[in-house]
Amino acid sequence: MTEQPRTPRIAVVGGGPAGLMAAEVAAQGGAQVDLYDAMPSVGRKFLLAGKGGLNLTHGEPLDRFVSRYGNRSALLDPWLRAFGPDEVRAWAHGLGVSTFVGSSNRIFPVDMKAAPLLRAWLQRLRAAGVRLHMRHRCVSLSPLRFATPDGEIAVGANALVLALGGASWPRLGSDGRWVSWLEALGAGVAPLQPSNCGFDVGWSQHLRERHAGEALKSVRLSFVADDGARFEQTGECVVTETGLEGSLVYAASALLRDEIERRGSALLHLDLLPARTPEWVLQELAHPRGPRSLSTHLKSRLGLHGVKAALLHELVPKADMAVPETLGAAIKALPVRLVRARPVSEAISTAGGVRFESLDDALMLRQAPGVFCAGEMLDWEAPTGGYLLTACLATGRVAGAGALAWLARATGTPAR
Repeated sequence: MTEQPRTPRIAVVGGGPAGLMAAEVAAQGGAQVDLYDAMPSVGRKFLLAGKGGLNLTHGEPLDRFVSRYGNRSALLDPWLRAFGPDEVRAWAHGLGVSTFVGSSNRIFPVDMKAAPLLRAWLQRLRAAGVRLHMRHRCVSLSPLRFATPDGEIAVGANALVLALGGASWPRLGSDGRWVSWLEALGAGVAPLQPSNCGFDVGWSQHLRERHAGEALKSVRLSFVADDGARFEQTGECVVTETGLEGSLVYAASALLRDEIERRGSALLHLDLLPARTPEWVLQELAHPRGPRSLSTHLKSRLGLHGVKAALLHELVPKADMAVPETLGAAIKALPVRLVRARPVSEAISTAGGVRFESLDDALMLRQAPGVFCAGEMLDWEAPTGGYLLTACLATGRVAGAGALAWLARATGTPAR
């Protein structure tokens, strides 16, 4: 069966933040908007990401904020300036959700929860006339078709906004199946890769059994890529059964992933005592330890024990552990070689996607007039900290406004 639009309308495919924002903008502009999602309810990834506290955006200066998008900063700049951190906070406040700036400059709802914001957002969308179609899995773009519990249907629309996500967390709906559809429409698509992801090292069985899941607190990660790109930051990460993950590793993940792709591995260094100078470390190591074991000496003189001490024993040759100068250098710059990124399905977000060269300034496909793209399916990436959500909202607004303008041009009349 085929649904024919009785009045000019916009179809939005994807019920994440980008799709919901595109629907909001289009509906506020007077269009009839139908939003389709494969899941039983919208915002599944949004809700899961907010379980530990919904990080809406970041409170650093806007120029610094925009720079977090790396080689896509210049492209995203106008959209982020039109709807950046201040606008995200005002938008949330308009939904009845107050926000605050945390100690790390990250911005959260006062109650830290995602569900109240999503409920208020959906109430606003329904009041604006947005029709939500759940359990509608897109199976084709040309023509637009969905598999539903009642069978397959074809849908007519005057403009189409795609907000299909990347390929991370596929159980929540973003499985990357859209790549072949976009390529068939003539779009260029950069390969989808893991972003904000963990990496494999290849630990010994002893380390895996004793320390997998333990946090490395207050360490400094430094890395210099073969192209000269540098990263240095203090924070926390976690030793996993296969390697390393966590916020500090995620922040460097784009550089590390690209280095592995170029060279087959990436060598980073961990400063296990970033608050101490090399001179202090060497002085404490050289202190006579008498009958005490090296492990006891490291714990009592330097405060190194648990997983940090275990990493030293894992990565420093036994003979070097007995040489204070060599051991001290390892404590301040422990070499860790990463051999591969974890699969994209495990990543927090996705790099790659629809190339901007295939899109105009309204995020419409040049080879498919009337089809717009937004959110994580675009070829950009950013670290965690509110940057991902802000860019999804900002590009959703651009695509929604673009679709609204296209509808007006295509029908020769303004949207209702």
